[in-house]
Amino acid sequence: MSTTKDYYEILGVKKDAAVPEIKKAYRSLALKFHPDRVEESKKKASEAKFKEITEAYGVLSDPKKRQMYDQYGHQGINQNFSQEDIFRNADFSSIFGDSNDINDILQRFFGGSDLFGGGGGSGGRRGGGRQAQRGGDLQMELQVTLEDAHSGIHKTIEIPRNEHCKACNGTGAKDPSKIKTCKTCGGRGQVMSSSGFFRMTQTCHECRGQGRTIAEYCPKCSGKGHVRVRRAVDVNIPAGVYTGSQLRLRGEGEAGRDGAGDLYLIINVLPHDTFRREGDHIYSQAAVSFVKAALGGDVTVATLGGNVSMTVPSGTQSGKMFRLKG
Repeated sequence: MSTTKDYYEILGVKKDAAVPEIKKAYRSLALKFHPDRVEESKKKASEAKFKEITEAYGVLSDPKKRQMYDQYGHQGINQNFSQEDIFRNADFSSIFGDSNDINDILQRFFGGSDLFGGGGGSGGRRGGGRQAQRGGDLQMELQVTLEDAHSGIHKTIEIPRNEHCKACNGTGAKDPSKIKTCKTCGGRGQVMSSSGFFRMTQTCHECRGQGRTIAEYCPKCSGKGHVRVRRAVDVNIPAGVYTGSQLRLRGEGEAGRDGAGDLYLIINVLPHDTFRREGDHIYSQAAVSFVKAALGGDVTVATLGGNVSMTVPSGTQSGKMFRLKG
């Protein structure tokens, strides 16, 4: 990411700030440091600041990214989200009015294709301007045993999600051949307007951003283009996961007109009757007779990989801790 500074400090808000407060702070700073509103001599510094505050807003305005940042800091964000993911689902439309201006700036600073159109959520555009309809992301908790967390495991889980309606092939129309291009926006899904400094594109009220009109909706999905199903999904859980680990399964989320969302699995490692885990280490207790503790000898110790033999030296005191590597 572009910064390692504290996102809350960047926007000048408290850690318990509500989303409206975060939006207000970002809008004020964005207007102040907008690269096209400063003189040429200050443009470079302004661009750096604008990039910084926009990244902070992208994280803190999204509940899932904000929770990850609050728990794990920049490391959690860097490990789980790409630069494009930072802006996915971020609400810029209520701040800039779906402005092409902000999208062009983000592409200039952060690279890649259309940063809004590539990831669903709010206010994106793709192709001729039609709003992107990427499916929503799903999040589920997945419970695993300590043994499975230690060694890794392949599991098949069942998830409820929206999938394309086969009756209408995801179009939402009873007869797809009768779908018409919206006359108001010409199929773009957006109409252009101006407001002060910014030129803005707003969602077409006639087609609600779809760029098309449907005379008669599909009876099976009621025009939504998707139906609710329960689907089996294969998951490979790597060795070494811990409670709070997040697995991302691309394309296993909700169906959308422009591709499916992702499925996020949050790992919860269940407590164990015998072992206790602290970080990467496993702790267990072994009963040793008084005689063996005094004179020394071999004892059997339970591990996640099975029982092993360990030599107890003479004079061992109760509570003595031994380390078995690996």
